Amino acid sequence: MTLASDTAMVMAAGLGKRMRPLSTTRPKPLVKVGGKALIDWSLDRLVEAGIRRAVVNVHYLADALEAHLAQYGRRQPDLAITVSDERSLLLETGGGMVRAQAQLPDPFFCLNSDNIWLDGPRTVFAELSSAWDPARMDALLLVVRHPAAHGHEGKGDFHLDPLGRISRRRPGRVAPFIYTGIQLVSHRLLREAPEGPFSTNLLWTRAMEEERLFGWVHTGQWFEVGTPQAIAPTEALLSRG
Repeated sequence: MTLASDTAMVMAAGLGKRMRPLSTTRPKPLVKVGGKALIDWSLDRLVEAGIRRAVVNVHYLADALEAHLAQYGRRQPDLAITVSDERSLLLETGGGMVRAQAQLPDPFFCLNSDNIWLDGPRTVFAELSSAWDPARMDALLLVVRHPAAHGHEGKGDFHLDPLGRISRRRPGRVAPFIYTGIQLVSHRLLREAPEGPFSTNLLWTRAMEEERLFGWVHTGQWFEVGTPQAIAPTEALLSRG
């Protein structure tokens, strides 16, 4: 099928504090899981899905990450990689998208650089594309149910109504869906955004109020690799497919 976009932004600028001490001397996206840098798990999935462009934001230990991306680009020329430079100021998730907006088509995929997942019958990018409706949506978030979220110990993030519209978990409650860090985003979500660093949550809140934030349930498996202790269990599960 035709994808909704040929471009993905890959969020790779964070400090990776929870991954210390492994992230003390390398950016978290270069920490290896199963013999492969975390960011390469995401980049490989982009290549497999037929996405042609990746915009990667950098801040912490940016030189090392840029050198790795250059090497990856030589190995995988089908994916054109450009950098959104945040060396001077870490802009967080929302500010990072705004900084890179001129490099991104409308819509674009956005994903965290520490994502590892196994696809279901179709790639996650095909799944999101099949559900995308720009007339109704500012963003479409890929979510996963607890049994398919390996390594996740939280209470969940979101509820979905029968139309797929998203609402947040209430304090002290459990929500059935966890955000995977993957979304399909319209430039409309970024309109009138504040300057400087800010979280995408600010934009999501407005989209929820306007009933334009939607979710799509992932049909495969997803792995949260946020700490050094999560690496070995993830590797064991991945080795079993």
